[in-house]
Amino acid sequence: MVIVLTDMMMIHPTAEVSPQASIGHDTQIWNHTQIRERAVVGSQCVVGRDVYIDVDVHIGDRVKIQNSALLYRGVTIADGVFIGPRVCFTNDRYPRAITPSGTLKTTDDWTQGEIFVEYGASIGAGAIIVTGVTIGRFAMVAAGAVVTRDVPPHGLVMGVPAQLVNHVCACGQPLPCNDTNRLSDLANVVAADPPQPRRTAYTHAGYGNQGSVKYLCDVCDTLWEMAM
Repeated sequence: MVIVLTDMMMIHPTAEVSPQASIGHDTQIWNHTQIRERAVVGSQCVVGRDVYIDVDVHIGDRVKIQNSALLYRGVTIADGVFIGPRVCFTNDRYPRAITPSGTLKTTDDWTQGEIFVEYGASIGAGAIIVTGVTIGRFAMVAAGAVVTRDVPPHGLVMGVPAQLVNHVCACGQPLPCNDTNRLSDLANVVAADPPQPRRTAYTHAGYGNQGSVKYLCDVCDTLWEMAM
């Protein structure tokens, strides 16, 4: 059994959603999830079971948040983001329970950090995002990574601490070069209808600037230009 608040929204009866939170149309909130005061969840989102969304967290439209993810205050999620199961976003760079004098810390004794996840990015299962970073547009964070610094648009990072190892297409497919120094600005997609078959990477001869390679993604047919 589920509670349907409107014709365009579904909230499971075990979920705890503050009346001060804002939930968009066509959004699904599943078992035992808690959404706190002044949190905003956009339209057409799916929020899995056991998710915690803290006070003032802002989540855009068409976002998928998998089971047991933790989004603490200071997190802003753009449209189209994927957040895998058990992902944790932190908001205190140097956490302590007590002050140097030994008293319990209060909200006045620490500075809340911020995290921004930009349009279309994906964060794999169990990743930890340390406060103070931005994850760029269509970036991808591998499962189990610990992100301590910014991730560039279309960047693929993995490891502890996370390191840039490649770049990915908007569809998520890794690009064919793992030497990040060879990649040009991937925010600028070359609009393409090239007279070339799928799965073709071709050099500058007749197709672009000398010293570059264009790559046609074999999944979504996006054409990328990479510096040699």
